[in-house]
Parts: sequence; C-alpha cells; structure tokens
Amino acid sequence: MNDRPPSMTQPQTTGRYLILLEDDETNAGVRAITHSTGVKDFAHSDDFSDRAITPQVLASDEAVVFDELGVAVVTLAPDQLQSLNQQVGTSAAIVTVEPEQIVYAITEPSLAQVMRAFPTFQAEASHQLSLSRDYLKGYRDAVNQLVDHLLSSETQADLPDGAEPTPLPDPSLTWGLQLTGVGQSCRSGLGIKIAVLDTGFDLTHPDFEGRAITSKSFIDGEEVQDGNGHGTHCIGTACGPLAPTILPRYGVAYNSEIYAGKVLSNEGSGADGGILAGIDWAIANGCRIISMSLGAPVRPGQSYSKVYERVGRRSLRQGALIVAAAGNDSWRPYNYIVPVSHPANCPSILAVAALDAQLKVATFSNGGLNPRGGQIDIAAPGVDVYSAWPMPTRYNTISGTSMATPHVAGIAALISEATGATGLDLWGELMLAAQRLSLPSRDVGSGLVQAR
Repeated sequence: MNDRPPSMTQPQTTGRYLILLEDDETNAGVRAITHSTGVKDFAHSDDFSDRAITPQVLASDEAVVFDELGVAVVTLAPDQLQSLNQQVGTSAAIVTVEPEQIVYAITEPSLAQVMRAFPTFQAEASHQLSLSRDYLKGYRDAVNQLVDHLLSSETQADLPDGAEPTPLPDPSLTWGLQLTGVGQSCRSGLGIKIAVLDTGFDLTHPDFEGRAITSKSFIDGEEVQDGNGHGTHCIGTACGPLAPTILPRYGVAYNSEIYAGKVLSNEGSGADGGILAGIDWAIANGCRIISMSLGAPVRPGQSYSKVYERVGRRSLRQGALIVAAAGNDSWRPYNYIVPVSHPANCPSILAVAALDAQLKVATFSNGGLNPRGGQIDIAAPGVDVYSAWPMPTRYNTISGTSMATPHVAGIAALISEATGATGLDLWGELMLAAQRLSLPSRDVGSGLVQAR
C-alpha cells in the first residue's frame, strides 16, 4: 500500500493546470487558451481509440482536452498562467483555472503515518484550542488506543468491553452484503457498465474468468495489471461473482460489465489529469456508475474544486453517477474529524462514509464539516471488508471508505437495473432506499445503502 501523507498537509501539485471550459464551448475555449498562452497543439480524447488518451501523452508536456468533460490540462509557465488568469471572467469560454493535484488510494492510516502525523495534529490542536491538562491526557490516551488497534493482528473491528459482534445469519455472504440487503436482491447488474478507477485489476483472478472486462491504463509505464491490490479489492466488492469457489460471496453486481481504469500507480498515487482521463473514458463508453476510492486532503473551510464539480454535473446529465470515498483521515477515538476529501467533497459527486458491522461510524471516516460542499451523502460497510486480491493471495480483508464506496457502486447498478434510473435519478433512488440510522447526517448522510 502507498504511504499517504498526513491529512492536514498542503495538497501536492504537479505544476500543470486544469482549465474548465464553458458548456458546449470546447473549441472556443481551446482558441482562448491559445490566444492567451501561445499553446497551440492539443491532444483530444475524441481522437483516441476507445476515447482514451494514452498514458504516454498524459505523462508528457503536451496539452490535452477531455472532450466529454470540457476540461483541458496544460503545462504553463508563470507568465502564461498570469495571461490565462486574465481570461477568466472576461472570456465566455473559460470558467476557471486550478492547479493539478496528486491524489491517492484512500487507505486506513498505517502506524507509521499515525506516529509521523501526531506532532502535526498536536501543534494544530494547540494553536486552535486552549487545552486543559485533562484534555491532553485524554488526547494521549486516545492516540495510544488507536496505536494499539493498528498494532493488533486481529481483523475484527474494535468493540466496547464485553460486547460481541452482531450475529449474522448467513456465513455464505460477507457481513456487508448481508446488512445492505444484497443477498435478498434478485438483481445482478445485468447490462450495467461499472467503471472502477483505481490501481487497476488482477486480470488473472480466477473468480472473474469469463467476465466482460474492459481495461485501460492511464499510468505511463504500467499496465492495468494491479501491482497494489487496492483496485482489485474495490472491483471485487462492486462486481465480484455470485458464487466464488471459496465462500463467502463478496461481490454485489455479479453480472455487471467491468471497466477497470488504472488511474493510480502501483504505489497508489496519480494526478488529476489521469483521473479526469478515466472519467472521460468511462462516460464515452456508456458507464452508468463510476467508482473512485481515491482522494486528496481538504482543510477545514476549504471549498471544493470547481473543475470536478462541473465534471460531476456534466456526468450526471450524461447518465453517469460518480461515487467517491469520503476519506480516512479522521481519528474519532478522540473526536478528531477531518473534512471530506477531494473530489468527494463536490456537491455533484456522491460521497461515501464507512460503517462497521455494528453500524457505527468507522473510526477513520471523514465527516461533512465544510459549509460549502463537502457533505456525506450515504454510508456503507467499510471496516474489515473481505474481497478479491491479486493472485496468489486471492483474497484480503482491509478497511476504509475505499471499501465502502464500491458497495455503493455495485448497489447503484442493481437499482439502475431494477428501475432504469441513471444520473441524478439514480442518485435519488439510492437516497430513498437508504436505511435511516440514529447517527448524525454529518457522518452518514441519508444512512446505510440498501439494495433492491
């Protein structure tokens, strides 16, 4: 797994820029970019096979345009950036310009991250709060508790003293599939295309033999074959088989068509340009659901990306629902809750929180804190989730809002099959079907996702 930076660090950028073009003004926008910056040569996604810009082009300094999204990615010198920024607000074709960020596979914090981040969080807390001696003792005890959890070899979620896990009646299904009603659904995702944009997929996994799988890498020098595991695990949950040779069943939409987009490297990181390339490819190929268990940190009070928000809106209009992980940066044992990550914090991207088997908010799950966007929309199983893993390991049990997100993606496929709903209508159907919980909407949105 990758070693993510602590959540409260500044976002990492690449030196390139995302340029949002006005609706139906792509050509005019490209001309305006050329006029203000001198950049003339653009690679258009519409000109590539399968509508997918190659990873070699994405890794180069060549300017690219994602035609389905109306977004360009361009390398700019400071004087070019200044000239282009002058076009914002005066040009009818250019909406905004943003730095391209690095995003990461969203994983549960490692012990090394906890220990490295502790001084940073302590300093920030000291700056923001007048801390009493008792508060600091509680803070220390909570960190010790979290470290003990991370050191533990047990895979079971932490429970209160003397408590027992909620008994589940069917050992042939994972706890997540049972509590979300997947086992009772007569739907299978038949005819529904699900794109999972992540670290790729183990194309040799025996549980997926004979499945309809379309794959594409957007990472230069790396094939779709998953050298990380995160992507295979997510695809397993969203699209895994009805009857794996080794039980329990762990997959939701077992008859769906899988679109595996490698937008994160085997180290678990990638840039906005690759993510947008994957979204553009998925929409162009008719995917109804786009699952993204990835993100970058967001600070308290920070607004969402205008580029991704417009991409989310345009996707919904074209019948594609983007589902994204809320992030794993919170340390709830001592009430430290971090805002929803980028790009899940966009209002038009469905943000997913994580729950454990007792339907409690996962200790790491981020919350809907920021007033402008950044809400949690729905929650799903995300603690000790069993799913596929690259061979020869075959299966693995891990935790994260990353694991909750493909539960929602797979169930969205079941609901789309049952109702015919797409885009914003599909979003609404998910909200209506959710099981209400006695937990703050800040943490779980409409509640626990439920299948039909």
